[in-house]
Amino acid sequence: MSTAIAHPNIALIKYWGKRDDELILPLTGSLSLTLDVFPTTTTVTLAPDSAVDEVLFDGAPAGAAERIVAFLDLVRGLAGSTTRARVHTRNSVPTGAGLASSASGFAALAVAAASAYGLALDDAALSRLARRGSGSACRSIVGGTAIWHAGSDDDSSFAEPVAGPDLGMVIAVVDAAAKPISSRQAMRRTIETSPYLPAWVSSTEADLAAMQQAFARGDVTAIGELTESNALRMHAAIMAARPPVRYLAPQSIALFDTAARLRADGLEAYATADAGPNVVFLCRGADVDAVRDAVAADPAAGIAPDRLVAAHAGPGAHLVEGAA
Repeated sequence: MSTAIAHPNIALIKYWGKRDDELILPLTGSLSLTLDVFPTTTTVTLAPDSAVDEVLFDGAPAGAAERIVAFLDLVRGLAGSTTRARVHTRNSVPTGAGLASSASGFAALAVAAASAYGLALDDAALSRLARRGSGSACRSIVGGTAIWHAGSDDDSSFAEPVAGPDLGMVIAVVDAAAKPISSRQAMRRTIETSPYLPAWVSSTEADLAAMQQAFARGDVTAIGELTESNALRMHAAIMAARPPVRYLAPQSIALFDTAARLRADGLEAYATADAGPNVVFLCRGADVDAVRDAVAADPAAGIAPDRLVAAHAGPGAHLVEGAA
């Protein structure tokens, strides 16, 4: 039996679109911050006497069991094993709401399953393994800031740490419900129908290079500006799909406006949003509490204080003792 904990990551330079659906190789590289909130805890227990895998999510049969079983098959293939397993997962992040629940989920599963099946994998190999479950999960293997290299094949597509300034985030939970169109469906629709896809790919490659330079300089202003711009470009490409996919709600747009007002008032904060309506404010680590208070006090933001979650850089996925 092996238990692992992993945390979600929020991309500053987004991952959107695959060039290989089976290996989950991305169209572009990306860069993210792993957080210290919303952990996922997963226990994998080998079950030699069982003919099937058992997958429980918060104590109930998991709705996405097929993806979990397919991932276990991948791990079993690497380990040369046919033994079935019991997977018990507890999730504290809203699932399927665009807050990286699949990232923390598959990162925790990768670490726990690799340990349970006796695979001795370094961080790069664990990142490659987690990527096969959910692309962004490869970044949650890494603590703090991580860059996911697009790579040219399975071996070269993984995440590793990036040094830079101390950053924090304030998560505004606009809607914790599962979104009606999954990221996988929306990615595929964007690739197949959005006329903005080529521009998204070329501009993201340029954004990632500029972001790496900003991190090397410790330039929080440039990091924030790139983060906000890249998020809006991603959503523009998604909304240009046919039929359109619109993840951002009216309150999401209002929160982007709040970030602009905070900056005008001298408090640096930059808005971003993954594939969902929830908005995340990026700021200096020392400013997290001030940003949370300022967002809560902005009447135009229209969000209650109990729906604002302060977060700092968190640890990478890791093994722990005890069952989920």
